[in-house]
Amino acid sequence: MLLEAILQADDSAADALADALLEAGALSVAIEDADAESAQESPLFGEPGCEPEPRAWSHSRLRILFDCDRDAAQARVGMACKSIGADPCAIEAFSEVADADWVRASQLQFPPTRISDRLWIVPSWCQAPDPAAVNVRLDPGVAFGTGTHPTTQLCLRWLESQLRAGARVLDYGCGSGILAIAAGRLGAGTLVGVDLDEQALEAARVNSTANGVSARYTGPAGLAPGTFDVVVANILSNPLKLLAPALLARVAPAGALVLSGVLERQADEVIGSYRRADPAVPLSVWQASEGWVCLAGRRPG
Repeated sequence: MLLEAILQADDSAADALADALLEAGALSVAIEDADAESAQESPLFGEPGCEPEPRAWSHSRLRILFDCDRDAAQARVGMACKSIGADPCAIEAFSEVADADWVRASQLQFPPTRISDRLWIVPSWCQAPDPAAVNVRLDPGVAFGTGTHPTTQLCLRWLESQLRAGARVLDYGCGSGILAIAAGRLGAGTLVGVDLDEQALEAARVNSTANGVSARYTGPAGLAPGTFDVVVANILSNPLKLLAPALLARVAPAGALVLSGVLERQADEVIGSYRRADPAVPLSVWQASEGWVCLAGRRPG
């Protein structure tokens, strides 16, 4: 049986206290907005380039997990407060956390996902519901891309319905590699994935090998010159706007550009950014799902 303790901290101490608690023997520490769901709630995270200020909540709630009794937990909290020169923190509440198979519980969050009649995304720990379909086996690990998010599904549906056999595909912001792998399983030729996160690149390589798909994954600096028949990027609207010249330059004659990670209310702004960068690739909303859109356009042949 594990023990969860809850305490409050202000913006000047929350991060340091969390680090000190881990040093003092806590198993984990989660920092939450203590004013959540109230009039004082404030956003902390935004898109790259649009981060809000300040970068910490005024009032934070710390949820700390211990593998000891209450007296020992209180002692560890006192030790952590002392180590950062803070006044002793009062624990607001204790609760027992029953032992569980956390790996199994996490896996249950990612069931097989049907994208279309012939395409499924199947986590590595699941049986394929339709063995005759194109089944993309996936172990998402730390990387984005499980097949459950509407933006990923929109891109997958575009690939399933529009991809031409032998097409050269660039997956920019590849995450787990799900789009590049699906393109490969659907008959694409050359596959390249780009991501800033080395852990994502490693996850993509492992997933590609598991699916028998040959793809090259690299950081932006390692992307060789050249164009592609399909350039797909499922990121967020602000980085997509910043990347407009770079992505458009990679679209070959008669090639397609496919963008997602864009909310319906952001579509016109993103389309305008790409029109200004290169009007030869006119984008429009291809499909929408749950408030998100997939934008697509094709360069003339």
